[in-house]
Amino acid sequence: MKIEIKTGYLYHIKDEYFDVVNDDSLMQNHERGKKRPTYFTIKDKDILWFIPISSKVVKYRKIYDKKIEKYGFCNTILIEKIFDEDTAILLQNAFPTLVKYIDHIHTINGKPARVPEKLEKIILKNFQNLMKLHNRGINVFFTDIDKLKEIK
Repeated sequence: MKIEIKTGYLYHIKDEYFDVVNDDSLMQNHERGKKRPTYFTIKDKDILWFIPISSKVVKYRKIYDKKIEKYGFCNTILIEKIFDEDTAILLQNAFPTLVKYIDHIHTINGKPARVPEKLEKIILKNFQNLMKLHNRGINVFFTDIDKLKEIK
């Protein structure tokens, strides 16, 4: 079964990916027996960028607030509502992968889950800014995204 991947939708990754990359800086794939985290996905040619979505808002709000206090802004973590719940969008934890490592699309009431278009634009803008920094040699990602791009 071929999965059509679209930017703005939420997906889950196969355990196999984490076994292949063997990278401790990536978020764990399981939490209390559930497939976690859910990932906001950006389709960029053959590469998919996965950005973890976390319900641990209190934890990430503290980090977010410290960055706001120190720098006046925070573009590595967003705290936004997704499906009427406060959610931490962890751009700093983004990483590239391939379609073959996607397990399934996240669904709500049997329908594919997609973030609102307005939020999608905010995420994409922040991600593009982080990639520009990365391309200038300023690393803001927790994992070595260049190394992960090479994994087939």
